Amino acid sequence: MAPAASAGLTGRPIRVGLDIGGTKTDAVALDARGEVMGRIRRASGYGADAVVADVVDSVRELGAEFGFSTSDVAGVGVGIPGVVDTDRGLVLHAVNLGVTSLELAALASGRLGVAVSVENDVKAAALGAASLRGRSSAASIAYLNLGTGVAAGIVVDGVLWRGSRGTAGEVGHISVDPNGRVCGCGQRGCIETLCGGGALARAWGRPGALPVRDIFEAAENGDTEALLLRADLARGAAAAVRVLVLSADVETVVIGGGLTALGEELCYGIRTALRAVAAGSAFLRSLHLDERIELLPPGSAVAALGAALVGAPTTTKETAVHG
Repeated sequence: MAPAASAGLTGRPIRVGLDIGGTKTDAVALDARGEVMGRIRRASGYGADAVVADVVDSVRELGAEFGFSTSDVAGVGVGIPGVVDTDRGLVLHAVNLGVTSLELAALASGRLGVAVSVENDVKAAALGAASLRGRSSAASIAYLNLGTGVAAGIVVDGVLWRGSRGTAGEVGHISVDPNGRVCGCGQRGCIETLCGGGALARAWGRPGALPVRDIFEAAENGDTEALLLRADLARGAAAAVRVLVLSADVETVVIGGGLTALGEELCYGIRTALRAVAAGSAFLRSLHLDERIELLPPGSAVAALGAALVGAPTTTKETAVHG
């Protein structure tokens, strides 16, 4: 990706998007055509001051590397975990970043001299996933994030649908087994307890840098507990897909998040679980759920890309929640 020529920077056409996670910040710059002209990754800081600095320093670092200044930037969008009040640019309870309450938009905008918008990270990723599919894609998609936790964002005709109180897509906290594991939300048997990376790691209970990968490897070697947990993952993710299609009638469910590092193993398991449930239901078979899922490649900049689109006229301003 070559630096943009200064002749193409008139009218401040550049938009910057950032995906701030617990360990890394992914940042992209979009040119006037909406194409990615530059991308950087840097370590995320911890605490409110460090998060503001991440936004400011990422924008400046992108500009230095790809040949533009903040005066060329039309706007900056930030995707971040936690509870996000998009109207006020306020971030609440971003626990993994050490943030309790932070007026991120106002503080970052004041230092950059550029308008800053803030969105929940999963919902920003949903916008990014929809944009990657292009104009010829289906009019409605859901982005299902399988990471430490489980959540989704829903986009219809290019517009992010949050629902009346911002909880549309929170499929991770739908209980599918009242006798199942206790979820962090206080319920039992939530989808997140089956296919969330954090819940699986706790259920596995063995040391390791990549517990879910360890579960899959142990399952291949016939470990009984690992086989059950691998089946739980597929069953939980399939339930999330089923809920998204049956409740919002999305044409496609795009799966992203850290567990996509499992690749085709993950996709195969989810498809197999969807087919198993549909085997006993002509209604479910008619929906072809197993054909309506797509897996994002690991390392996709979808959340940062979606963040760059935040604040566009088609997006609405409500409170978004991702537990």
